[in-house]
Amino acid sequence: MDRGGSAGPGAVGSAGSLGLRIGQAACSSAALMFMSVGVEFFSYTAFCFLVTIMGLLVPWSCTLAMIDMYSILVGCPLHVPGVMAIVVVGDWVLSILSLAAASSSAAVIDVLLEFHGSHCAPRLCERYQLSAMMAFLSWLLTAASSLFNLWYIASR
Repeated sequence: MDRGGSAGPGAVGSAGSLGLRIGQAACSSAALMFMSVGVEFFSYTAFCFLVTIMGLLVPWSCTLAMIDMYSILVGCPLHVPGVMAIVVVGDWVLSILSLAAASSSAAVIDVLLEFHGSHCAPRLCERYQLSAMMAFLSWLLTAASSLFNLWYIASR
């Protein structure tokens, strides 16, 4: 177990964390774009919830990606216990919310498709499905980031 200044795999300040954050930002942005550009998402509460959560996840991920880039360039990872706890709790909360948003959106899409497309044009439903899929990928990356940081805190 490394007790030095280097970050654990996936912990804030490491290249793994930077990769996770870039993936989170990309997937969240894609989910947001598929759901909100040229689509009337506001007709369903679950879709509004998805847009809101992905809208929160994009700046969170981008901010932490910038912190990771700075830590990598300077060579000094940010491992202040209070800050690490905030990152873990923030990731954990956003992970749960993004799973809820993706799941509720997928359920609404399933109901819309159950009526044989009478409530959803095929192109529109495909965009909803892509948005939900990207939200699930974003959830997976956020959960992984939270677990890596929690593991790092526990190993200190």
